[in-house]
Amino acid sequence: MSRRDQIKMTPEEIDAFLHGRHVMNVATLGGDGRIHLVAMWYGFLHGKPAFWTYGKSQKVVNLRRDAHVTCLLEDGVEYAELRGVELVGTARVLDRFDDVLAVGTSVAERYTGPVTDEVRPFLEAQARKRVAVVIDVEKVVSWDHAKLRGTY
Repeated sequence: MSRRDQIKMTPEEIDAFLHGRHVMNVATLGGDGRIHLVAMWYGFLHGKPAFWTYGKSQKVVNLRRDAHVTCLLEDGVEYAELRGVELVGTARVLDRFDDVLAVGTSVAERYTGPVTDEVRPFLEAQARKRVAVVIDVEKVVSWDHAKLRGTY
C-alpha cells in the first residue's frame, strides 16, 4: 500500500470533515489566465458545498466565464496532524432569492450560531444583494497524516 493510500480519508471521514467548521479556499480562473484564490465561509445547499457572495465579485465574474473551480479545506499545524480535502468540480451561480437565502442561512448557522428572528431580516437584506455559488463536486482528494501515526 502506498503512503498516499494510507492517508486517504474514508467517505464518512470526508463528510465529517466537510461538515466541520473550516475555511474553504476557492480557486477560480481569472481572465488573464492566473488563478484567483479567496478564503470563504461556506454552507450547504441540498447537501452540496455552497457559499454566498456579491454578484460582481471577481470570483463570480470568473465563474460566469469559466465554471471550473477547485476548493481546499484544511487544518492542522504539525505535519503529523495535517488533514485536508480538495474538491474539484463545476460551480453553479444561483440568483434565485430563496436559494441565496438558504445558502446564507446555512453559512450563518455554521459559523455564528442559530438564526434568530432578530437576525433573519439582516440575512434577507444581504440575500437581495448576493448570489449563491454551489459546487458540483466531480473529484475529491483527501489526506489525514494522523493515519501515519508519526511514521512518515
